[in-house]
Amino acid sequence: MTNPIRPTDDDARALARQLIETARFGALAVTDPDTATPMVSRVSVVPGPDGMPLSLVSDLAFHAKALKADPACALLLGEPGPKGDPLTHPRLSLQARARFLRHGAPEHAELAAHYLRQQPKAKLYIGFADFSLLRFEIRGAHLNGGFGKAFVLTPQDLGAPET
Repeated sequence: MTNPIRPTDDDARALARQLIETARFGALAVTDPDTATPMVSRVSVVPGPDGMPLSLVSDLAFHAKALKADPACALLLGEPGPKGDPLTHPRLSLQARARFLRHGAPEHAELAAHYLRQQPKAKLYIGFADFSLLRFEIRGAHLNGGFGKAFVLTPQDLGAPET
């Protein structure tokens, strides 16, 4: 059987970074701490100042509880266009560890302002005590650029900061 994974090239890196840059929501996969089974939630995301996804979560959300028990997660970015087969549209699966930034953390105020510039409606609740910013420390990625366009990317391919 032929390996479907293509060698990672500059076009794949650029497409992956574009998917992160344009994402405003994604599917976040976590592990249920009570059953050890996967669970997926839709979350709001923006590209952070470092170019990596940034989210805002409430402690009341199931995925927040799960990430506090086990910060390993996956984030799927990319949506189908208005026409055609949904599987022909590019998507990026990020393997990551979640890091919570609570109010008062050194970088919280700057990142909150950055987040609000891209998601202004979050102003209604970003200051609530149960909300935290969520940074994703990227460990790896899988890019599907459409049929026959699969790539494995490293954090360095995405321009992720060293963790």
